[in-house]
Amino acid sequence: MSPTATIDQRVYRIPNMDCAAEEAEIRHALKDIAGLRGLRFHLGARELHVEAAPGSLPAVEASLRAAGFAPADGAPSEGHAHDYEHGHDRQARAFDWRSALLAPTLPRIVAALLLALLAELTHALAPPGWAPLGVVLAVLAVALSGLSTYWKGLLALRRGRLNISALMTVAVTGALLIGQWPEAAMVMALYALAEHLEARAVDRARGAIGDLLRMAPDEVERLDADGAWRSVPATQVAVGAQVRVKPGARLALDGVVTAGSSAVDEAPVTGESLPVDKGVGDAVYAGTLNQTGLLVLRVTAAARDTQLARIIHAVEQAQASRAPTQALVDRFAGVYTPLVFALALAVALLGPWAMGWAWHDALYKALVLLVIACPCALVIATPVTLVSALAQAARRGLLIKGGVHLERARLMKAMAFDKTGTLTVGQPALVASEALTGTVPAATWQRWAATLAAASDHPVSRAIAAGLAAQGVQAGASEGFADAPGNGVSARIDGQRLRLIGWRAAQALGLGSEAVAARLAPHQAQGRSVSLLARDGEVLALLAVADTVKDHAPEALAELKAMGVTTVMLSGDHPAAARAVGQAVGVSEAIGGLLPPDKLARIASLRAAHGPTAMVGDGINDAPALASADLGVAMGGAGTDIAMEAADVVLMNDDLRRLPELLRLSRRVHGVLWQNIGLALGIKAVFLVAAVAGIATMWMAVFADMGASLVVVANGLRLLRR
Repeated sequence: MSPTATIDQRVYRIPNMDCAAEEAEIRHALKDIAGLRGLRFHLGARELHVEAAPGSLPAVEASLRAAGFAPADGAPSEGHAHDYEHGHDRQARAFDWRSALLAPTLPRIVAALLLALLAELTHALAPPGWAPLGVVLAVLAVALSGLSTYWKGLLALRRGRLNISALMTVAVTGALLIGQWPEAAMVMALYALAEHLEARAVDRARGAIGDLLRMAPDEVERLDADGAWRSVPATQVAVGAQVRVKPGARLALDGVVTAGSSAVDEAPVTGESLPVDKGVGDAVYAGTLNQTGLLVLRVTAAARDTQLARIIHAVEQAQASRAPTQALVDRFAGVYTPLVFALALAVALLGPWAMGWAWHDALYKALVLLVIACPCALVIATPVTLVSALAQAARRGLLIKGGVHLERARLMKAMAFDKTGTLTVGQPALVASEALTGTVPAATWQRWAATLAAASDHPVSRAIAAGLAAQGVQAGASEGFADAPGNGVSARIDGQRLRLIGWRAAQALGLGSEAVAARLAPHQAQGRSVSLLARDGEVLALLAVADTVKDHAPEALAELKAMGVTTVMLSGDHPAAARAVGQAVGVSEAIGGLLPPDKLARIASLRAAHGPTAMVGDGINDAPALASADLGVAMGGAGTDIAMEAADVVLMNDDLRRLPELLRLSRRVHGVLWQNIGLALGIKAVFLVAAVAGIATMWMAVFADMGASLVVVANGLRLLRR
């Protein structure tokens, strides 16, 4: 087939596919299909993404049904609808009806448990003549709860696969053959109950991120060409369109405010706990809640490209990825099940000869071992824990792009930070102003400075104007305003020619006296940009502008240090400015004047000196360091797209206090993972010994396995709590 040939793509929903064991079964069932180009499993949504040569998908669907994994429904990917689908969709729907008849729903499981209990009571208490009634009750219980499992087990055995369905089929068949009808019924009913409870618990973890999907409304009010506001589906709104959001409504799309002001609750997207004031020119995001005022927005992203959609997509990809512990457990389970099956066979065949057991007793012990061999608790322990942690992190504004990064975070021994936009706000602000002479009242020179600064578009001037305005200083009128690049600005105010200039311009005008230089020196040592207010022959005042430190940065870095993490600042800014910011936030070392290759080299040296190293940044120049670090963390609010793509973790609200949270979450996840593995293996070890000793019965083994599965699931779900 030529490289440009069409590829058929289809997404199938597989209701009974929710862990790595089922994924392995499906891969095995589809491996020999000609024309199959690719498989992607999204276990969280129980979806299978298939890419195949034209005409190959019918074979895929047939193989899925034959393996016991019938698709519940399916929809072709955009632009890939084909004529063959209609006939095969009818076949799939027909099979779905048969699957529905076999599937053990909760009412059927409860009925099966009651019938199994009646069968046990009949076997134990009823006269011998009532024995056939017990058999009938047991068969009904198995039929209600276990036909789907039994059928899947037969299919697996036919292919030589020893999965849990195969183990249950062999165990129940063996129990029936040796006359343990009530036991077989109880085993199948309890197993069905365990599967149902596990699925409900797992869905709770997987549904946590699904809650985000429901945050964005399906419809939005759009301004049409005729000037009328109409409610239309959000998916039909183009970038650049005008939409409005009423108070109390959620935003359906990302945009920039063009009219109105309001407080917006951004918790679903950024994790920010307090509402944020929004006005004209501010960015807003889909899924956030408009609280107080009417907002009109210009749409900046289509529905599928909103910040919320990107978060959901990233978390779904993270859930689909295989974390190190999960991969280890899956490999172990793949060896563990055949080993226990071999042990059960040895007990059945060698027990009578080596231990003197009766054949009936040896076979029964072997069947109990098969039930205990179920690896569900072990296999399910890791994904439930990771999904819960990833969902909780997303709620807090921590977008972690995979379980591997979540597990790795706890290992960080050093953390490097960019300065501008990461430790600092990223915008200049007026940080100091002082008079250099007593000849003019403070209110007067401040008004003069505000008037000059307000007339200029230079970032430093804008920062001065905003800072003075925040102090209540109002700009006045001026005449003859002039802006000379490199020489500041000037104008006539109150009949006097006044200038707002830098130090070099002051020296060129003969105003650079030693006294003025001495007053400037402390500010220059801190890397501040200093402007001087001057009139003929005299410097009246200085105004210092700098990029201010984020309020929460010192707290975050202090917490990281308390956790044993070495913190370093790597900046391309002037070394003096870097040292000043480093001292303010409390990093162990502040290094300035670095180019992107220099940051790469520093990451390597930090790794050599301390161990695994993380990089936290927001700009394009940080992308190489983010990619090369053991853990890359990008700023989601102020960060560039390329930095967020290169990073492993994104702080959606730029709150550095999320970094200690990330490390604590990683450490907690590591603990819960190994608690779950220990619980699953420990309970199985106890019952393996009890089975060989003849203490454990088959239904007790199922009950223990169910208990182990529910314990590890509940333990993993604890991570959903804040």
